[in-house]
Amino acid sequence: MSILLSRVIRALEKIAPLSLAESSWDNVGLLVEPPYPRPDSSRVFLTIDLTSSVLEEALVDPKVGVIIAYHPPIFRSFKRLNSNDIKQAIIMKCVAKGIGVFSPHTAVDSSVGGVNDWLSKALGAGTSRPITPAVNPPIGQEAAGSGRLFTLSQPVPLSTVIERVKQYLKLQHVRVATAERHSSIANELISTVGICAGSGSSVLSSATADLYFTGEMSHHDVLAALSEHSNTERGYLSEVLKPHIEKLLQNDGETEAVDVVVSKMDKDPLETF
Repeated sequence: MSILLSRVIRALEKIAPLSLAESSWDNVGLLVEPPYPRPDSSRVFLTIDLTSSVLEEALVDPKVGVIIAYHPPIFRSFKRLNSNDIKQAIIMKCVAKGIGVFSPHTAVDSSVGGVNDWLSKALGAGTSRPITPAVNPPIGQEAAGSGRLFTLSQPVPLSTVIERVKQYLKLQHVRVATAERHSSIANELISTVGICAGSGSSVLSSATADLYFTGEMSHHDVLAALSEHSNTERGYLSEVLKPHIEKLLQNDGETEAVDVVVSKMDKDPLETF
């Protein structure tokens, strides 16, 4: 294993211990360990999705030695490796070019200061607790767990929450399914918000709240779901994860400096026309 990859894994274990991940279904951790790492690599590349265009962006930079892909690019098992399959081709290129791939996914969702905690800051002043607390969490992660139930210090109309979320996530539009009691006519105030980054139905089903703030839900589960799947995650990379990794790598006792960059090609696969 390359020195750079080892340093990155140590840093990520401090940020989001893998023991916090939803291991029953998720595929987190080191997904690609190249047998012949890129020589003289000193750059870490962050992305939500490791698509073909994102990988090409990383490959043109000879300093990139590790890709941190929030969503695991290997999720279901492969029975063979063929270049005509896009996902398999991406993994083979990483191996051939000597680039390691690590995915923190639900570990960083559940961790203290992780994606769900970051999302809760969009809502204003209030208090937050895990919907499902972590069992035997590591030291420093006592408040970790799946999802967040956020209680606003001052209840506000749904329209106010929507504007706060749009501004925080830097989005022009969000999708909203409005319950009658929170319509502009009844205008009942929002006091509690259930939060889950990405696809939140399974986590939010055990929470009772005035509003559910998530990336996606099935039609039958929707009550009031804001944003789109990766839009609830993307801003976390540049605003939280990048500076956190940089700080840990600067103080890990190693002498070689490491850069951390965020993909410019990574984007929501769904577009508004």
